[in-house]
Amino acid sequence: MIRALPLLFVATAATANPAFVDRAGGLPAPHVYDGGWEHFVGGGVAVFDCNDDARPDMLVAGGENPVKLYINTTQNPGDPITFAPGALPPLTGVTGAYPIDIDSDGALDIALLRVGPNFTLRGIGDCRFRDASGPWNFPNGNAWTTAFSATWEGKNVWPTLAIGNYVDRDDPEGPFGACDDNLLVRSDGPVFADPVPLSPGYCALSMLISDWQRSGTPELRISNDRHYYLRGGYEEMWRLDPLRPRDASDGWDKISLWGMGIASADLTGDGLPEVMLTSMGDQLLQINDGQTYRNAPFSIGTFAQRPHIGDDGRPSTGWHAEFGDVTNDGLLDLFIAKGNVDQMPSNAMNDPNNLLIQTPEGPFVERATQAGVDSTHRARGAALADFDGDGRLDIVVVNRRAPMEVWQNATPDTGNWLAVELRQPAPNTRAVGAWIELRAGGVTQTRELTIGGGHAGGQAGPVHFGLGAAQSAELRVQWPGGAMSDWITLDGNQRVTLTRDGDALTPD
Repeated sequence: MIRALPLLFVATAATANPAFVDRAGGLPAPHVYDGGWEHFVGGGVAVFDCNDDARPDMLVAGGENPVKLYINTTQNPGDPITFAPGALPPLTGVTGAYPIDIDSDGALDIALLRVGPNFTLRGIGDCRFRDASGPWNFPNGNAWTTAFSATWEGKNVWPTLAIGNYVDRDDPEGPFGACDDNLLVRSDGPVFADPVPLSPGYCALSMLISDWQRSGTPELRISNDRHYYLRGGYEEMWRLDPLRPRDASDGWDKISLWGMGIASADLTGDGLPEVMLTSMGDQLLQINDGQTYRNAPFSIGTFAQRPHIGDDGRPSTGWHAEFGDVTNDGLLDLFIAKGNVDQMPSNAMNDPNNLLIQTPEGPFVERATQAGVDSTHRARGAALADFDGDGRLDIVVVNRRAPMEVWQNATPDTGNWLAVELRQPAPNTRAVGAWIELRAGGVTQTRELTIGGGHAGGQAGPVHFGLGAAQSAELRVQWPGGAMSDWITLDGNQRVTLTRDGDALTPD
């Protein structure tokens, strides 16, 4: 066990007290993720800009209700967040969605996860989409899909996809002990090749492809639900080249969780990403030492194993987790969406979300109640994003059998900030797999661009950095493939797109 966790300290003004305002009324109508046992899990949201207006839009899973597209109509920074309905086919059975530019044409596409055939929706501009599953040879099958991740390998024109499946609904001995195989899908020119099974599967609920050792070789982490695999399953790490799971010979400890979600970020300042694994019970933070992961000490304040309000002392159930600096003090905070699976008596029924604020002294402290985001609905997917463009991260949460929530960040006296997007020539126009290194306030923050993680939903948009008292920052990028740009200096309090020019950076 690690005795102390050296967190990333940044010279800041006094940390602001987070405050949020309920903006669910800015949706065109209440949206609910609903359904029977096949929708106990899932309920993700994809956050991305589908009309190039620098305002994030949303595609939200509905379960037995239709999937929804919401177009951001917020006019000015600080205005109340509002959305208008977008046009989508009335698809039901949707568990989650992830934005990705599959064909590298510059428009974001959507990998749509379902109970039943999955879809790829090709973005054709102005928040319009066309089903491309057939032309792209996307493996839609008839599985119950609950997890997704993607990367670009080598010089491949198209991405490599990881597709995580839950219980095999056709297994007559199920559902317990009937976990389905997962799939790895590589490219065959400008289409997908036939999928390769990742077997055995242990009921995946989150996947993340990350170059967690910064060796130039990404690997696939899978978080699994012990409720259905019962015995023999564990949290997996698959090497992609050659394709095989890590085991004890690699120093991989077989940890078994009731796994729900994955969040990844560098918290120690060494340039390597830590991971938060949500579950039924402890929310497990693991520290990356470059060779393997070790459990963080309980004293760090991130385990969030019981409700922090009310008198229900039963274990919490964590779903989507995401790191983000909600006060812009230069220290990453952590939001965890919480909620009972349904009426599971072993776990808390009134299970509030967590907003864990990292303190300059090191530990995280709970501030969800003070911030006004401690809802006790059965939360599932979520996202942190700057919906109004004021430089403060807002929060959206998808709830099971309760309306979706939108909270606008109204924290006073926040620090400075910088929002950074990357572009490079095709393929992989969004530079998935790149690392952004930013120096401000005397320390370096490091962020990896990934697709995956969370619970059933993810983002494609600017990487948000809090700068604290610093008014500018130095920044460089390690591009996919390993080439490193020179350092450039950028003023704070702006959103900037940096385009690859050789190995250099060209700001818009």
